[in-house]
Amino acid sequence: MGRYLNLGNEGFKAVRKGLYVDKSGLISYINATLGTKDKLTCVSRPRRFGKSFATQMLCAYYDRSCDSRELFQDLKIAGQPDFDQYLNQYDVLYLDITWFISVLDDIRETVKYL
Repeated sequence: MGRYLNLGNEGFKAVRKGLYVDKSGLISYINATLGTKDKLTCVSRPRRFGKSFATQMLCAYYDRSCDSRELFQDLKIAGQPDFDQYLNQYDVLYLDITWFISVLDDIRETVKYL
């Protein structure tokens, strides 16, 4: 895997090149929880339902190491009042748990490896 901090917006750029259904409403929800006791959000969905796409979108939106304005300009989030307030303002830590599990011989070692 290699990098974990501030991966930029390349993953979301690739997603946007294909067929993409706007799920940027998730960003509005998370923005509303920032700085509150509800700031921890678990995004759970069934297998093959776009969890990776959703996390790539979130990384691209929040990641301070890139400029993602153009990627989001035609999405629902761009019309929200807090769009500019949080866009590219944070360091983002991205961990792909599936990758960690795939490189370990014993799944019980995952937490220790992390």
